[in-house]
Amino acid sequence: MIKISPSILAADFANLGSEAVAMDRAGVEMLHIDVMDGVFVPNLSIGVPVVASLRKATQNYFDVHLMIIDPIRYIDAFAKAGADMITFHIESQSDIRETIKKIKSHGIHAGVVLKPATPAEEVFPYLPLVDMVLVMTVEPGFGGQKFMADMMDKVSAIRKERDRLGLKLDIEVDGGIDNSTAAVAVKAGANVLVAGSALFSKPDYTAAVSQLREAAALGL
Repeated sequence: MIKISPSILAADFANLGSEAVAMDRAGVEMLHIDVMDGVFVPNLSIGVPVVASLRKATQNYFDVHLMIIDPIRYIDAFAKAGADMITFHIESQSDIRETIKKIKSHGIHAGVVLKPATPAEEVFPYLPLVDMVLVMTVEPGFGGQKFMADMMDKVSAIRKERDRLGLKLDIEVDGGIDNSTAAVAVKAGANVLVAGSALFSKPDYTAAVSQLREAAALGL
């Protein structure tokens, strides 16, 4: 099943609650929430209070992506704020297994993320422990970047290892996903698509989500 996860980084922050509700009505499976600390990546975004406030506006699934240097310190706070899934970078300074364990202690889903320069094999030891692997298809930190097609080999390698192990985890891609790249990502093995400006820049969210889903289905 293809899942669409709109990145709120591209939303109108003056109307974030209504933007989230509009995406709910458009039929998306989750909302992607990027958290950046200005250290791990060269940008700042939102924190716990925004996630907690957004939770009051929608009961949609929160796919919270921590682009921070020491994510284990913030797991409790984001879980309490309403995260349903917390993903963190294996390149961060937190112990990977302990961070996964802490996320799961809250009864929510855990995922790991790879930057473009990180080989697929780095995540293989953690596949049985997580619910999702996120492959960055741009350098993390800023929206609107060009899709890195060479990351599809990494997606395929993770999908192959997942299937070899008989696991059910999701494979997510984030960066440059639109109607022209969605099928490429799905064909490589991804089933969760993060899209920002490709959705939030459109006047009709329902139509935009439908078109992205139809484009992605061409990769099945």
